[in-house]
Amino acid sequence: MTRALLDTNIILDALLAREPFGGQVAAVWQAHEDELFTGYLSAITPATVFYVARKQLDKKQALRMVNDLTDTFEVCAVNHEVLRSALRLEMEDFEDAIQSASALAEGLDFIVTRDLKDYKKSPVKAISPVEFMRQLG
Repeated sequence: MTRALLDTNIILDALLAREPFGGQVAAVWQAHEDELFTGYLSAITPATVFYVARKQLDKKQALRMVNDLTDTFEVCAVNHEVLRSALRLEMEDFEDAIQSASALAEGLDFIVTRDLKDYKKSPVKAISPVEFMRQLG
C-alpha cells in the first residue's frame, strides 16, 4: 500500500478549510480514511497546526484538532538523526527539510504538497494533491 506524508500546509488547508485548496485536500484526507493509502505526518506538524489554529480558534478547538490528527494519521519521528539529515538536504525551508527527512527515514513513497517548488531537492518525491489522487485512482 502507498504510504505518503502530508505536508503541514495540506493539513492546515483541510482543517481550516482554506480556499481554494480545501476541496483538493479533503479528497486526499478521505482517501486515507477509505484506506486507499496510509497517511503520515511529520512530528512537527501537530505543533505547527496548534500554533496556527490557536491564532484563529480558541485553545480547546486547536487542541481538539491536534488530537484528531494524532488519532487519524501515523506520525514520523523527528529525532537527532532526522534533524541532522534535514540540515544536509540543502532545502530552502528548514521546516520542509525536516518533513522530507522524516519521510525519508520512514521510507515513505511520496510527500503530498501544494508547494512542489519547495521540495525540488527532497529525496522523497513530492506530488500535488491532484496528481496524488490520479495515481491512487
